[in-house]
Amino acid sequence: MLLYVLLCCVGVVQSYRNGRVSTACGSMTPSHRSNIAQSSSAPFTVTADKTTFKEGDQITVSLNSQSADQFEGFMLQARQVGSSTPIGTFNVMDSNAQLLSCDGVASRAASHTSGSKKGLIQATWTAPTSGQLGNIEFRATFVKNFATFWVDVKSSTVAYTGTSGTAAPTAPSNPDCGKTKVCFSHPSSCDPTANTACFFMAVQTSSNQSEMRIEMFGQADGYVAIGFSDDQEMGNDDIYICGKDSSGNLQVRHAISTGKSAPTILSLGNVTDMRTTLTNGNTINCSFTSRNAISTGSRATSISEYYLMIAAGPSNSQGNIQIHANKYVSSTKANLQDPSQVVTSVEEFPAIVKAHGCLMLISWMTTGSIGMLIARYLKGVAKDHGCCGKDFWFMAHVSLMSLSVTATAIAFILVFSYVRGWSGGAHPVLGCLVMILSLIQPIVAAFRCEPNHERRFIFNWAHSFIALAIKGLAVAAIFTGLALFEEYKEDGWMLKVMGGFVTWEALIYVLQDLNLRAKKKDSETCSFGSMRPETVLLVLFLLGNLAFLIALLVGIGRS
Repeated sequence: MLLYVLLCCVGVVQSYRNGRVSTACGSMTPSHRSNIAQSSSAPFTVTADKTTFKEGDQITVSLNSQSADQFEGFMLQARQVGSSTPIGTFNVMDSNAQLLSCDGVASRAASHTSGSKKGLIQATWTAPTSGQLGNIEFRATFVKNFATFWVDVKSSTVAYTGTSGTAAPTAPSNPDCGKTKVCFSHPSSCDPTANTACFFMAVQTSSNQSEMRIEMFGQADGYVAIGFSDDQEMGNDDIYICGKDSSGNLQVRHAISTGKSAPTILSLGNVTDMRTTLTNGNTINCSFTSRNAISTGSRATSISEYYLMIAAGPSNSQGNIQIHANKYVSSTKANLQDPSQVVTSVEEFPAIVKAHGCLMLISWMTTGSIGMLIARYLKGVAKDHGCCGKDFWFMAHVSLMSLSVTATAIAFILVFSYVRGWSGGAHPVLGCLVMILSLIQPIVAAFRCEPNHERRFIFNWAHSFIALAIKGLAVAAIFTGLALFEEYKEDGWMLKVMGGFVTWEALIYVLQDLNLRAKKKDSETCSFGSMRPETVLLVLFLLGNLAFLIALLVGIGRS
């Protein structure tokens, strides 16, 4: 029993000395058995180096000893006057201090790391960039020893002088682009006031670029970010992020990108007049004034020419940004001092990606579709005519399907050589399945048994099933691929054309099937003189097929 009691005491002391006391965020009161807080004035003070603050401001907070007394433990928070909820975030450099999470939000408080004696602790507090803000005070708990501690020691009130976080930012729009501010958007020259699918940024600088008014707009589940870069690749870029925090409110953050890994969040610095609006949970609109020098990598200069970047994507429940789902980079460097220039984005779909799309359309809209149609309905045309003992329909079928598989393989190699990885989403999954089955199909056909073999039906069923699966997956892959080309176009006309093609192909199959059933009953659905109905239907299908194909190829070329 004595050993059990001693072990319990060790646990209590350890909990106190390591400062990991997030469970006390609400009350800020140590759980030191029956000991209660002192009612006398504390021999320690909490002071701030500023008397006023705005959104994103940083304040240095000092915990001081006013006498020979020193404190062993502490907890520090910022709260609005009259509130019991901590706000803002802290940063500490002292080895005797650490950051704590409160209510699941990181860095909401600071505390000690050990029970060593302390006479001075300093921490930097950063104000929120959005939300309903008001006057604040810093509150601290000081622990002199296990039995002696003071709770709710307050600093002087720090007055809030900023703009309410609910104020709407200046509506981003095109009229001032080319006149007073440099603008970059995707699609090019889109107007965010008229098109919510528009990604937009604008920069208006002072004559010496000591001050920039920045606007950003876009649709995203977590954040929209803009960047200034020396090149068109991510890495060593000066970034501003407007995204949701753990509470779902928008906040502005300053960062520097580190390539493919998450950017490094920096001190917000001299950023003022922040205004944010979140509409429908995913339309992000932020504007602010920055007096920070643009720093790309190791340099910070007054050079005014940069590639402009826009990125957008999701963030996790803690407000940490995840890999972007959308990224746009200007085709040339933009001179921030020259609003008259026109800044356009790098072509979103390079030629190699367009070639991939065109080859897949040709494979599974034309050569593949015609090859399947011939194998099913035109076996009786030119029967016993062909080459090397093979009927015409068989030679045509094999030739067309071989072209389809070859074009599919080339398209597959092209896009993977460009992306050099897995891009995610349904389209690459469907494409890989089409490629795999397309390679399996000729292998199965090469090992088929003779037509009169008793187990020939197994091959027939397997061959038909795989062909049907490839066709369905290919159509789905084409739809998802065209959706990527038209992601930011409101009319979606290429998807409609593809829908028309599927309807047209289904109609031809129905007519061919009706004709096949009629032939089995020794009758005809219609007569075309010397030409067989199935041949006429094939020609009609080919003409309609080419019309739909050309329309889609033109659409991809213009994307």
